[in-house]
Amino acid sequence: MKKILLLTLACLWFFAAGAFAASEAFKENIYDTGRLKPQDSVLKVKIGQKAPDFALKAVSGKTISLSDYRGKKNVVLSFVPAAWTPVCSDQWPGYNIVQDLFDEFDATLLGISVDNIPTLHSWTRQMGDLWFEVLSDFWPHGAAASRYGILRSDGTAERAIIIIDKRGTIRYIDVHDINERPPLETIIEQLEKLG
Repeated sequence: MKKILLLTLACLWFFAAGAFAASEAFKENIYDTGRLKPQDSVLKVKIGQKAPDFALKAVSGKTISLSDYRGKKNVVLSFVPAAWTPVCSDQWPGYNIVQDLFDEFDATLLGISVDNIPTLHSWTRQMGDLWFEVLSDFWPHGAAASRYGILRSDGTAERAIIIIDKRGTIRYIDVHDINERPPLETIIEQLEKLG
């Protein structure tokens, strides 16, 4: 039964996100990066270690620290390479349809990009309302991505999902092929394991 639910969610996510990105008004603003090298960094963290803390400015105007959630929430970090690019513009809106699952697993999602706040503000407004905080790792440029070892040689971040439990311990890492969305069902399966 759980597998059927996960597959259904994955399909919904695919179609909802894909349909959104196909919007004519939004589509004209997307920059086509072409096919990129799937991975271009050397990971500096590993499962079982404490997650490096950071304090980043959010589009909401708040400053968000990873340590704000310690003892309170599991955290899913979603690093994306750049605003206004095709895969990134599909990935984040897709998380809106599964907010209840994040709530069920007592987890929050933090979206992180190396873009500046004005760019992220404009981009996320085009995507529609996102339920999670979107953080700027712009200055010092890519400092959080660099601490995790996912800053690419061109100054963008890898497309990465890092799941951190309430104790601040890294429980899952997926430095994904930058050209593809990480599977939603895998994120949910990993959150289930946190108990």
